Amino acid sequence: MSPKKIRRYRLNEEWREFTDLYVRRMPKTDLHVHLDGSLRLRTLWDLARAQGVRLGARDLRSLRKKVQVGENCRSLGDYLRAFPILLKVLQEEDALTRIAYELAEDAAAENVRYMEVRYSPLLHVQGGLRMSDSIDAVLQGLKAAEQKYPIRTGVILCGIRSMTPDRSLELAELAVAYRADGVVAFDLAGQEKDYPAKKHREAFYRVLNENQNVTVHAGEAFDVRSIHQAVHYCGAHRIGHGTRLLEDEGLMNYVIDHRIPLEVCLTSNVQTRVVRRMRDHPFRFYLDKGLRVTINTDSRLVSNTTVTREFVRAARAFHLNHYEFRHVLLNGFRAAFLPYAAKVRAVREALLEIDTILGERFPMDDLVILQDWRQLQGKPYAENRAGGKA
Repeated sequence: MSPKKIRRYRLNEEWREFTDLYVRRMPKTDLHVHLDGSLRLRTLWDLARAQGVRLGARDLRSLRKKVQVGENCRSLGDYLRAFPILLKVLQEEDALTRIAYELAEDAAAENVRYMEVRYSPLLHVQGGLRMSDSIDAVLQGLKAAEQKYPIRTGVILCGIRSMTPDRSLELAELAVAYRADGVVAFDLAGQEKDYPAKKHREAFYRVLNENQNVTVHAGEAFDVRSIHQAVHYCGAHRIGHGTRLLEDEGLMNYVIDHRIPLEVCLTSNVQTRVVRRMRDHPFRFYLDKGLRVTINTDSRLVSNTTVTREFVRAARAFHLNHYEFRHVLLNGFRAAFLPYAAKVRAVREALLEIDTILGERFPMDDLVILQDWRQLQGKPYAENRAGGKA
């Protein structure tokens, strides 16, 4: 048989090749995914029936309307209204273990090789569980999935902005205590407006003082001052969302210089009206500026999305060429809260696999891991950028 012929495209047309089936094959990460917003709809229904919990829905169709946001969502506050419904069935250890396992199973099915699952144990004590019980349950589910599927996971514990700083400190202590068991970071989530992160800085100091990782939801539902606090008061190693970062050029340059990754969640940002349309999102601007942007789901059920879907939407909205697509895929592995040696292995393995898959459709130049695709303009492929034949 003759070798498969590689098609060649102008860079502004390559995005058309990134279909669901093609992207699904590629190794991916999900660094910003909320456990309580990502359970299966059928599991939500089954747990409610088993626990005798009323969700105010007669069937799966009506339940979907209650927990998945649509065009009527107008703000982050609207988006968060689904979570009290979801949390009703997540007050038992077995339920937490099940949804953690199924989330990892679903992620592995679309070739997510590394995932960091975040949640707040404070929200799972209404039925008498201790916060430590909920952490044990979640870790049990994730580790069971790791034994069966080719996925590695970590847990991020979330403080809640609207709760007292003392509660955040309790969670920070747990993040430190469970560091060796799979908790990889501490986060602060919830409504940004009127609830500044700096009020919780004692919790962040506790975590940082014990050499634990920090990520903070910031610049989603409030302006760039929220990101400033996350970086300079809380010591954030990554920023959750960071959509408003472009409002402060100095801070943006600082984030670039210090390689602080952004956990971008495109679909949820449109749904919460952080941006009006996908193409209005500053993702392309950030990518061109050299920010370490990653693509994530936020809440798979509530947003009705997957990692594959988020990458396809990014490719189409921002017309990503295959070098850019590859770069963003690798950013997820570079930004992971993994030990350095494990991270290097993960990046190298992903790089080889991504290049093999991309090589089926695109002409792949020799690259080093940290090389930027724009540096290839002097090579023959640059003729395509100018509209000529390769």
